Amino acid sequence: MKHTLAVLVENRPGVLTHISGLISRRAFNIESIAAGYTEEAETTRITIVVEADDMELEQVVNQLSKLVDVIKITDLTGIDGIHRELALIKVKASSETRSDIVDIVDIFRAKIVDVNRETMVIELTGEETKIDALCEVLADHGIIEIVRTGKVALSRGPVPAKDL
Repeated sequence: MKHTLAVLVENRPGVLTHISGLISRRAFNIESIAAGYTEEAETTRITIVVEADDMELEQVVNQLSKLVDVIKITDLTGIDGIHRELALIKVKASSETRSDIVDIVDIFRAKIVDVNRETMVIELTGEETKIDALCEVLADHGIIEIVRTGKVALSRGPVPAKDL
């Protein structure tokens, strides 16, 4: 099962490397990882998506908890929350196909952020399934490049998700 973990850490050099190294040493594949500052300048929030069963996840959480720089770990899997990724997709776009691509982009509520004679770059923010669906539709037009961020997530409402 895929698990989404929010790890609050001290904002120091090398912390992200320690965390990703610890997870990879335990033979887990990190499906996505995103890090950024929080409302407190000295704190960074790292969102990690890993494939693990409950027992394996418990091992990872226990190991992460032992790191000095880790403040708090929250499992955002299966809770009422907001999960988003950002994707930039470069597609082939001739003058004949450009209007079709614009229609597709509108349907997905994406944005065209660059256009030239041969290509268009599309920006889409949403859940993983939405980005996958857009990529599937655009494949008929010829995808040249795709870049995606890792997942970021927050629980809904005033009460934060349960800490591990």
